[in-house]
Amino acid sequence: MRLAVLDIGSNTVNLVATDAGAGVPLPAHSWKLHTRLAERLGPDGTIAPGGRRRLIDAVGRAAQEIRRAGVDLVFAYATASVRDAPNRDAVLDDVAAATGIRLGTLSGLEEAQLTFLAARRWLGWSAGPMLLLDIGGGTLEVAFGRDRQPDSALSLPLGAGRLTREFLRDGDPPSRRAVRDLRKHVREQVRRIAAHGSWEAPRTAVAASKTFQQLARLTGSAPLRRGPFVTRELQGPALRPWIDRLAGMPAVKRQRLPGVSAHRAGQILAGAIVGYEVMRGLGVASVRICPWGLREGILLRRLEAHQPELGNAAWAPWPPI
Repeated sequence: MRLAVLDIGSNTVNLVATDAGAGVPLPAHSWKLHTRLAERLGPDGTIAPGGRRRLIDAVGRAAQEIRRAGVDLVFAYATASVRDAPNRDAVLDDVAAATGIRLGTLSGLEEAQLTFLAARRWLGWSAGPMLLLDIGGGTLEVAFGRDRQPDSALSLPLGAGRLTREFLRDGDPPSRRAVRDLRKHVREQVRRIAAHGSWEAPRTAVAASKTFQQLARLTGSAPLRRGPFVTRELQGPALRPWIDRLAGMPAVKRQRLPGVSAHRAGQILAGAIVGYEVMRGLGVASVRICPWGLREGILLRRLEAHQPELGNAAWAPWPPI
């Protein structure tokens, strides 16, 4: 049986398929499409008509790819940019009517738990007590635990795309005041994480997400083309000077930097600020980069014996019945 996860994010649509018989979520087929959906959100997060059309087109193309990949079961969900939109339900109804795919959503807490599971499976039990950090487009997830599921988990509205829209839209590059206001805001939010009260000193601190991967590459880690099994780390002291450098660059110049993709160049500054401040606030000098994330966590949950329901998203047969 072939399983697939379709992930609708604020910048990209990602599809990964795996064969259930393998027991681990190794990709048998993958596909990605850049949508920049976040650029089609109103000030209150509403998905504008242009964003709705862009989303329907992207999911329709993903449906064709799912068909070509010979998928039997698919789990399709949208992350924070869609989940938090005031007109979410109407948009999801339109997508389902046009494409045959009913997108569900996961809560931020579920995203943290599933990404933690993926990191635990990738690093193994030798990682010991583990702290997970994950910067998405809309939210930041933080989780800590000793087992396959975290003992503590939080999700905060500190995604790189969200903060860029809210704080860094007064110029390219943004003004010093805008950057200063963003850093102050992030520090205040990180204090909430530190005050949660149930964090302990981890044996291993691990980071997932493209944002952390790109920050690690920017500060000297191996390029992704060398494969997922190369150890990569992000050092807090190495990241700190890059905040000022990125703040002084327009997006067109940032995308020429090592590891910074064109469609993420506009939000890499916000990602760097969140990454540095959360590491600093939690007393973490470095994090190990994990190539697995939320999609792999969803697949692992399905492949394992216990499969509790997730959010309002569910595995569905493909083609639709």
